[in-house]
Amino acid sequence: MKNSERDAAARSRAQALWAKEKKQGDEFLKAREKERQEEAAKVARLRGLRLAKEEADRKAADAALAANRKSPL
Repeated sequence: MKNSERDAAARSRAQALWAKEKKQGDEFLKAREKERQEEAAKVARLRGLRLAKEEADRKAADAALAANRKSPL
């Protein structure tokens, strides 16, 4: 085998290895971004639920306070 053939074979193997690693890296980044988006959606959903509960609690407290003001002592 000549040097040029050996160099071409080595280059080909190196390019194949690089392409494989790049694909794995890209897949990892996509998976991490998907997880990040899922986590952000979960946080937004939980925040919405918390805010709705706080509003309901605030309204219930206001209603109880108004009821206490109306009743004579």
